[in-house]
Amino acid sequence: MTHFDDLETRSPDQRAQDLAVALPAQIARAQALSGYADTLADVDAASITQASALASLPVLRKSDLGKAQAAQAPFGGFTTKPAHGFSHVFQSPGPIYEPSSTDPDWWRMGRFLHGMGIGAGDIVHNCFGYHLTPAGMIFESGARAVGAAVLPAGTGQTELQVIAARDIGTTAYAGTPDYLKIILEKADEMGVTLGITRAAVGGGALFPSLRDWYTARGITCLQCYATADLGNIAYESPAAEGMIVDENVIIEIVTPGTGNPVPTGEVGEVVVTTLNPDYPLIRFATGDLSAVMAGQSPCGRTNMRIKGWMGRADQTTKIKGMFVRPEQVAALVAHHEEVTRARVIATREGEQDLMTVHIESASPDADAYAQSVGQLLKLKGRIEVVAPGSLPKDGLVIEDQRTYD
Repeated sequence: MTHFDDLETRSPDQRAQDLAVALPAQIARAQALSGYADTLADVDAASITQASALASLPVLRKSDLGKAQAAQAPFGGFTTKPAHGFSHVFQSPGPIYEPSSTDPDWWRMGRFLHGMGIGAGDIVHNCFGYHLTPAGMIFESGARAVGAAVLPAGTGQTELQVIAARDIGTTAYAGTPDYLKIILEKADEMGVTLGITRAAVGGGALFPSLRDWYTARGITCLQCYATADLGNIAYESPAAEGMIVDENVIIEIVTPGTGNPVPTGEVGEVVVTTLNPDYPLIRFATGDLSAVMAGQSPCGRTNMRIKGWMGRADQTTKIKGMFVRPEQVAALVAHHEEVTRARVIATREGEQDLMTVHIESASPDADAYAQSVGQLLKLKGRIEVVAPGSLPKDGLVIEDQRTYD
């Protein structure tokens, strides 16, 4: 199969050269926006020429975006066009407002669909929602980019969906991983055979058993990783070895609650910088956990791969009635030069919560950290000093071991 474009097969040198032009331009574009007035004003955009240089910039969190939008509706000063300059405005829970455009493949979903073999001659049964939230439009724009037609189905009225899929002849599905199974089981109940052979899924976990169920029915099911703010971030190819990062975003994996990149292969929070000129989100924290995979995909695409969704980075946990947040644990680490890592563990002892703080340090004196633990975590707890490198590298900085049965 041919690739969507030549960007997918660039050499590392060519990709680096292209980024050295695109990234400074995007930083400069963001600096002109009021949303970045307090964070990027003093940055030398020309010096940000590679992904590693982004680590010197602050992280933008969804909570920051919400506050900015509340002060300057609807987009908080983060877009290069006013609301009426876009074709659509969507609202996600929060509320958070997202712009959209009918410009070709604005959400960058065409690359994923093309990789699945969806294109001209296909009709996509699109079960993502179209109202307020943008998922339906994200996948519709991808279908348009590859020349496929769309049945804007949404969810519900499953019997009518089966009838429509039969009568129209839909060949591909777009939606959450589990909803296609509901449609197919209803079709079986009705004695209807559908012609869906490919499923492009997102918005939820694709469990191996469910993928196997589709495979047994002759349906190739692949998943993407996308958000309402960023569009498509990464996607599976038929090689099904990790997720390939989209060509117009930059991914960093950082320690949760910080902007500090973790070593390749370690689990951390996904932080994304998009090269979309209309909506230049710089170091936008997704709140999701993942890890970089070494090497390149066997499918021939050469961009970085990630392992896919591995949980949520927001490990905020209530202990003794007080919230402990990843940012507080990061502040504890930063407060002591010799500390390399820390992990808060919540347990129960008798009928009371217990907080234990594991601290990686070459200094064995646990008492030396008691004061800063109390000040920064706002709670007293048991402190255990462990050798540097001994804590699990699984992205967790707060682990709740309490059971709630």
